[in-house]
Amino acid sequence: MADPVTVDDPDDPRLRDYTDLTDVELRRRREPDEGLFIAEGQKVIRRALAAGYAMRSMLLSEKWLDAMRDVVDETAAPVYVTDPHLAEQVTGYHVHRGALASMQRKPLPAATGLLRTARRVAVMESVNDHTNIGAIFRSAAALGMDAVLLSPDCADPLYRRSVKVSMGAVFSVPYARLEGWPTSLETVREAGFTVLALTPDERADPLDAAAPHLMDRVALLLGAEGGGLSRRALGAADRWVRIPMAHGVDSLNVGAAAAVAFYAVATGRPGA
Repeated sequence: MADPVTVDDPDDPRLRDYTDLTDVELRRRREPDEGLFIAEGQKVIRRALAAGYAMRSMLLSEKWLDAMRDVVDETAAPVYVTDPHLAEQVTGYHVHRGALASMQRKPLPAATGLLRTARRVAVMESVNDHTNIGAIFRSAAALGMDAVLLSPDCADPLYRRSVKVSMGAVFSVPYARLEGWPTSLETVREAGFTVLALTPDERADPLDAAAPHLMDRVALLLGAEGGGLSRRALGAADRWVRIPMAHGVDSLNVGAAAAVAFYAVATGRPGA
């Protein structure tokens, strides 16, 4: 059990994990290097703990101390209590949810290990918007995808914004990074997966016609907002698939498209 400690100095070195949270470039370099990530809000904090992430510390406003009392009582990590104004000075923004926790990252698994037992996998290329990453992970968890694989330049799923948008679903779906992109897609294919590239290109087959839910193992390839999948990634896929559009709409946001495609891939899968 940790005895909460009141902190009244925004420059207190014990609060270093929480400084400059709005500086995206700084945090996206610093957090992986230091092996930490920030969980925001009591639901996300609880889900991170339930997923086995160790807590480094917690920063609470006074009114959230009672709501998080069970977590406080069970953790050996330091718990710092401060007023909302000081928390804003430290973090750079108004902490609406009143509770932040610095969590210790786990080593990422190897992609080959995830592919060994998975049957439905999402593969992202160059998805570098944290909101889209969070939305895709939330859909992947809700719609039964077994794992997520990321190209080297995808955004960090454990960045605060990604975790928040996913409502902690990033803790529910195992993920790994692929190297040597896109040649590493051959590793996916060697594991027995059919690689389907999701694209609005008219030459692609409608998802229903491809019937991915009847395939034994499927890897669904998703590209970044705007540019979509690269030519090399499209060339490495086994088949192109698309979501038919109506009313002159050319495509969906990648987060929305992922949700539709995940449902089509997972529904009625063999052995489900």
